[in-house]
Amino acid sequence: MNRKIPANSAESSASSLADIVGRLGKDEQAPLYLQVQRILREAINNRLLDQNEVIPTERDLAKALDVSRITIRKAIDGLVTEGLLSRRHGARTFVAMPVGNSSLKLTSFTEDMISRGRKPHSEWISKAQGKVTPDEAIYLGLSPDTMVYRFRRVRFADEKAVALEYTTLLRCCLPSLECVTNSVYEALGKIGQRPVRALQRMRAVNFTCEQADRLGAQLGDAGFFIERLGFLQDGRACEFTRSYYRGDAYDIVAELNDLN
Repeated sequence: MNRKIPANSAESSASSLADIVGRLGKDEQAPLYLQVQRILREAINNRLLDQNEVIPTERDLAKALDVSRITIRKAIDGLVTEGLLSRRHGARTFVAMPVGNSSLKLTSFTEDMISRGRKPHSEWISKAQGKVTPDEAIYLGLSPDTMVYRFRRVRFADEKAVALEYTTLLRCCLPSLECVTNSVYEALGKIGQRPVRALQRMRAVNFTCEQADRLGAQLGDAGFFIERLGFLQDGRACEFTRSYYRGDAYDIVAELNDLN
């Protein structure tokens, strides 16, 4: 059963957070700031810290976890970039993301296209494994030597190229590359490793020459860039996907509810 962090003081809150979620393992390979991110992320996922709640100060967290304030600041900066935390009202930092309170359903490309009445399939560019890149390590919160799988493909709907997709997945989530024949999420679901939530950002882009060529578009055509970070039930980030969608072949629909 989850326990709320007592709010009687910032210092005691920081100590309680460390005691409940777990302190840092100084002998772990993962950098300290990534370990701090894990602790804060787990506290948010387990609702030890609620939406709009002020987190303990950098000074109190540094004292409770026995690390430098620079380490704490770097960890918080990463979670702000993720969208889990936000800074406002001066220097105070709040929990920004409501967990499990969204009308948007986490679906794969295949599931999305089928729900739209379209027939999806993929053309593989490559399947490979290797050590994380610096960017992947930062987004997924991994140590530099962690092994991952990488999947690159063009996604089709009704025989028309719709998206160019690059997915990085923790190698420990799948027995082998060959487990994925069509849908990554389908393969993960079969062994109980499918993401249960994700952070997703999107913005408008103009296609590069390579992107346009893969998608049957023109250089400079408008499209959507969608970046997704998927999380397992235990709070670990497991999937980092970057997708480029044709603007003339894909639309984004969201249901908005008044939750008051």
